[in-house]
Amino acid sequence: MNGNELLLETQGLCKSYKRQEAVSRVDLAVPRNTVYGLLGPNGAGKSTLLKMLTGMLRPTSGTILFRGEEWRRSHLAEIGALIEAPPLYENLTARENLRVQTTLLGLAESRIDEVLQAVDLTATGRKRAGQFSMGMKQRLGIALALLNRPKLLILDEPTNGLDPIGIGQLREMIRAFPAQGITVILSSHILTEVEQVADEIGIIAGGVLGYQGRPDGKQDLESLFMDVAAAHRKEGM
Repeated sequence: MNGNELLLETQGLCKSYKRQEAVSRVDLAVPRNTVYGLLGPNGAGKSTLLKMLTGMLRPTSGTILFRGEEWRRSHLAEIGALIEAPPLYENLTARENLRVQTTLLGLAESRIDEVLQAVDLTATGRKRAGQFSMGMKQRLGIALALLNRPKLLILDEPTNGLDPIGIGQLREMIRAFPAQGITVILSSHILTEVEQVADEIGIIAGGVLGYQGRPDGKQDLESLFMDVAAAHRKEGM
């Protein structure tokens, strides 16, 4: 693949804690305007990898390239992320939560209505975020991540705790993003969730990216996942 087609790339990316390597020499290649599904069992290194891409963690070694340039903090203006729990003020409404963020980022308030419509939360009125369902909280978290019109949206296990209806709504939303010029990295340990939305798939286990490619419909993803997980299982796990 031509490097110009990639929005984000990592080269030999590593993260170690004392003597333990959480992420080992990962070469990630994320094409523009696609959904990249990052699969891996719990504890595989997915969240650690994503936190390095968003500047929450500093790599031990290796390189991150964004739009062909070495990653720097100013690139965060083009990256939106929902990692772990949505950062919500539970005593505020959806609109008020978004207004806090637009004020901090110096964005126009007109952007609030745009993102509320994008995540289907225009009818929540005076209802406080603390009274939202889990699915509504996740969608509000995504709305916050979309405020700055990101080129890259990173979602870490976004369907955790959602019911089937919430998962279906989130899936439709994610599939629509590439047509809007938004590249998505979606991490999950649920194969069917990723298989239904991803254009490209990476499988990480034991901190190692054991597979990366475009599913062709002929591969048995479950067998591939199990093979990668078994090949890179850390001792003692």
